[in-house]
Amino acid sequence: MVTVSVLAVLAAVAAPSFTPLMERWRVRSAAEDLQASIYFARSEAIKRGGGITIAAIDDDWSNGWKVATPDPDAEQLQTGNVPAGLSISEGSATTSLSLDRWGSISPAANFLLAPAGKDKEDASAVRLCVNSSGRILRVSGSSDCP
Repeated sequence: MVTVSVLAVLAAVAAPSFTPLMERWRVRSAAEDLQASIYFARSEAIKRGGGITIAAIDDDWSNGWKVATPDPDAEQLQTGNVPAGLSISEGSATTSLSLDRWGSISPAANFLLAPAGKDKEDASAVRLCVNSSGRILRVSGSSDCP
């Protein structure tokens, strides 16, 4: 009984220190998922001769995103989900990115991924800089896109 009590106290003391680690994992996972969706959309745009879009679900990137063709009757090619407790914003408030037949993205995007309720100064925050050629650069949240 004493051993169980000691373990419970140690677990209660250690639990808060895991919060930043979990936040970093969530941010990193979402950043990798968004980056993979952009690469997927580029390859589909090149394969299909353009006309691919990446759009925020319900005009909010924190709800996720979808990769689709412009044909409203066509099925979505891919959907990205955002883990709970995470917010994603785009610097210019763009809710849709278009890709042409060369895989170029319009407009260039600047995504900030951070734990919910925290800002770009948080140690877990990450910024994805997507230029018009499709190059993606991942920097800390407090950094600006080059």
